[in-house]
Amino acid sequence: MSQTALIEEVENSQLKTDIPEFRVGDTVRVHIRIIEGEKERIQAFTGTVVARKGSGLSETFSVYRIAYGVNMERIFILHSPRVAKIEVLRKGKVRRAKLYYILGQSGKAAKIKEKIGVKKKKEPVKKVEPVKEETPKNETETPEKTEE
Repeated sequence: MSQTALIEEVENSQLKTDIPEFRVGDTVRVHIRIIEGEKERIQAFTGTVVARKGSGLSETFSVYRIAYGVNMERIFILHSPRVAKIEVLRKGKVRRAKLYYILGQSGKAAKIKEKIGVKKKKEPVKKVEPVKEETPKNETETPEKTEE
């Protein structure tokens, strides 16, 4: 086994599988594990996804928000054990791969339209064949004439 194949195998075992599908422009809530001394707590960071970079184990995404008049941008490693959970609150409708133009703006200028009517993946419909009831041959034939 080559060294690159071994590294790839170790990386694949570290990847998370419970990550929801989200894109740039979506509003997300990231739950982060914060360790203070011996105590551990979870803190939520809500904001708009501004960028997504990389692939595999080193994939990162940037979340931007304005709170109490202060602009904050935070970069998270997608497959980090510190990221407890990611919730998608709202789908955004954008036409860019990176939304760096939003970083200095506030109010309506920093607003992103919501994607309405997001198509959900349809499950294949199983065709059910109708059950044919078999009728006895005697009933379908014309009734016999009775002699009187």
